[in-house]
Amino acid sequence: MFDRDFEWAELTRFAGLPGPQATLGVVSGRRRQGKTFLLDAITRASGGFMFTATETTETDALRQFGEALARYRGQATPFRFAHWDEAVIELMRIATAGEPTVAVIDEFPFLAKASPALPSIVQRALDPGAQHTNTPVRLLLCGSALSFMGRLLSGDAPLRGRAGLELVVPTLDFRLAAEFWQISDPRTALLTHAVVGGTPAYRREFTQGDTPAGPDDFDAWIIRAVLNPARPLFREARYLLAEEPELHDIALYHAVLAAIASGNTARGGIADYLGRKSTDLAHPLTVLQDAGMITHEADAFRRNRSAYRIAEPLVAFYHAVMRPSWGDLERPGRAASVWSRTQSTFRSKVVGPHFEQICREWARWHAAPDTLGGNSTRVASGTVNDPAAKTTHEVDVAVHGESHEGRQTLLAIGEAKWSDTMGAGHLERLRYIRSLLAESGTATEATRLYCFSGTGFTDELSRLAQNDPTIQLIGLPRLYYGE
Repeated sequence: MFDRDFEWAELTRFAGLPGPQATLGVVSGRRRQGKTFLLDAITRASGGFMFTATETTETDALRQFGEALARYRGQATPFRFAHWDEAVIELMRIATAGEPTVAVIDEFPFLAKASPALPSIVQRALDPGAQHTNTPVRLLLCGSALSFMGRLLSGDAPLRGRAGLELVVPTLDFRLAAEFWQISDPRTALLTHAVVGGTPAYRREFTQGDTPAGPDDFDAWIIRAVLNPARPLFREARYLLAEEPELHDIALYHAVLAAIASGNTARGGIADYLGRKSTDLAHPLTVLQDAGMITHEADAFRRNRSAYRIAEPLVAFYHAVMRPSWGDLERPGRAASVWSRTQSTFRSKVVGPHFEQICREWARWHAAPDTLGGNSTRVASGTVNDPAAKTTHEVDVAVHGESHEGRQTLLAIGEAKWSDTMGAGHLERLRYIRSLLAESGTATEATRLYCFSGTGFTDELSRLAQNDPTIQLIGLPRLYYGE
């Protein structure tokens, strides 16, 4: 088990909760993050029961469930449940000798799709009246359909207020992903993360441990492991959308993702790319957001602006690099030529935006308070008006937070350049933007200036930053190993 200490501790705590009544827990997260691995481990460790649902009819699901429960109980004859009321009542009686017993239903959304009343049936089984006949079952419902799982405990849903555990299993962040993939070179680690993100299964099940050996092996790894039509990663981005039950018009959702991958982060730009009205996109954008495919981030300085970004790097890579050349890539032997001609697209549409996102994550979660000049509470990108020049300036990293003196303030602004060696000109641009923000009362002279570069810094810029703590230079080694 890698970096799941928090999740494991919460599961073991829940599994051992004292008391004679049955309790409910909900486990969710995007696919391929190791949820089933964790639940299988807690079930084995505690001697519990685990049932993994499939996409089938209610009758067949009840048959499978009855057979699995009978095997767990050591019965030669399967249970024959006519409906889920009977099945859930029997499930709540599996704990023996008054000891807490874990019961896991994995892929719960499949069951609820075939039996929409199932959440209400579970809720009724947890009511005070039903608890008189229940045993101390620790019921865990798990699913990867984020839109469904998000609604399971929200609003007026039947299970609202019933869960004693609501655990979301996240993807690995960029530092943990490098450690998991055993990539020590920061440049190779970031390039790899820009393609496969922090999903653990992509290293083990999907590549069988095939990792880039270093910078010189990265291109070859892309060709053999990602653009190879015989490997699982090749079609994974397409399957991710197909597996989401809320995404009915798959072509439309792929088109929206393609628009975002092309650099259209505002709703108006996405609408123009698709040739549709902006109002037509409210529903598909909301559905994609609920499904965890995209994020919607408010502008750091302008409340009426926001940006949509693809949350899964492999999906962004697919739409920017693979989808436009899909016909060629499906023919074996064409991957090398496709990769050669899409290098500039990969750098500008995939690595560049991904590098900016990594820089924001570093500023939010890894930068030390002394580096920031305080404690960060929010990090985002933003747009700054320049009335005199009648233009706007983009800020890749804007760190809002609390200063060491306890004041809410703009701690820092930064620029991120993946392919450029940054120099004094980049610093002057940041100083100018800081002066514009100071005129509006948003920034002060204490607001720090960050230069993030994937290539390095000129000697002049390094000298300027050497004795000035308000100027911070963050290269790849510091992103991965420093604060």
